[in-house]
Amino acid sequence: MIDERRLVELALRLVSTPSFTGSEQAAADVIRDVFEEVGLAVHWQQVEEGRANVVGTWAGAGGGPTLMFNGHLDTSYSGREPWLQGIPGFQPEGFERDGRIYGLGISNMKGAVACYVEAVRSLIEDGMRLKGDVLIAAVAGEIEKTQQGDAQGAEYRGYAAGSRYLVGHGGAADVCILGEPTENKLVLAHFGSLWLRLSTHGPFVHTAFSEGRRGENSIVKMHPVLSAVLEWLPSWEEEMSYGDVRGVANVGSIEGGFGWRASRTPHRTDLFLDLRVPPDVTMADARRKALEFARSLEGVEAEVYVTAPGAEIDESHQLVGALEAAHTEVFGVAPKRDVTRWFSDASVLTRYGIATVNYGTSSGLPDAELGENLEIEGLVKTAEVYARAAMKICGVAE
Repeated sequence: MIDERRLVELALRLVSTPSFTGSEQAAADVIRDVFEEVGLAVHWQQVEEGRANVVGTWAGAGGGPTLMFNGHLDTSYSGREPWLQGIPGFQPEGFERDGRIYGLGISNMKGAVACYVEAVRSLIEDGMRLKGDVLIAAVAGEIEKTQQGDAQGAEYRGYAAGSRYLVGHGGAADVCILGEPTENKLVLAHFGSLWLRLSTHGPFVHTAFSEGRRGENSIVKMHPVLSAVLEWLPSWEEEMSYGDVRGVANVGSIEGGFGWRASRTPHRTDLFLDLRVPPDVTMADARRKALEFARSLEGVEAEVYVTAPGAEIDESHQLVGALEAAHTEVFGVAPKRDVTRWFSDASVLTRYGIATVNYGTSSGLPDAELGENLEIEGLVKTAEVYARAAMKICGVAE
């Protein structure tokens, strides 16, 4: 039986342990201690200094498939960002109010990690013995970010950095439940990402000597490039659709010149695009199409610097059926299914033959005043679904 109070206390403890991308080890320490308390075999993976994965294994009796629960420990923000000050749900200080938990990372996705632990602990305490092994993998570095230009270091090494290390160092399983916030829908496919840099160049000269040379300014040169991009993006979105789900793209950043030295013309201006790629399109094909467009632009340098493929699972897979049945038993209705345009570690796991479904509680989508928050009742029900799904997938020993 799921212990609500114990689940809430672990969720609050995790939220109150800062673990911004690049500094996840403190949260891994917490999880390691909990795994040992539950009686799981602990496998510590030192990804790099200050960053670790921790895997807890509940050994089965034999004869059943291995199930992995996978969840990332890094948070989308640090809480120190000036624009997030005063918003409680964006601070690494968890608290409970009116049946909800507030705090940075509760929805994405420390709440799910707490649910994994409680689901397994409840099965053990109920005297259950499964045939297959159950792994809980708490990993570093999932958040969508990457090193680029001057942005170097561990805090920029995301995009499944931890799960890549996991699967290369013993983290093998037959199937995986990944508790990203899905509103308790079964996400059977999600898009991947291709990030493209477009650059224009110009002379670096003092304003006093720039008369008559405005057209050479790299920012001015970027103007027609941006116009061409905005004209082209709808065709990319249409071509990169997945069934009824239309593709999507974003003009993510533009950088040029120096605000502290506006007395010089900028020698370079960069435009950064996030082009979402459906799981049935290879990254090689997506790269080729993106660069074909970029190379059609006169005087533009182009670089693809992120290729993170999407993931999908056949709707007839045993994992889908097990989760659907478990959800129906707990909620009384069958779960909806979904295709999302965000990225998850399923991208890497599926490449290692680990069939993966994203299924988690509410996203707790933040509003301007509250930030991340989740309903406790939803967490309890989700943990119960995980426990029931584990029994169906791994099989119950005699």
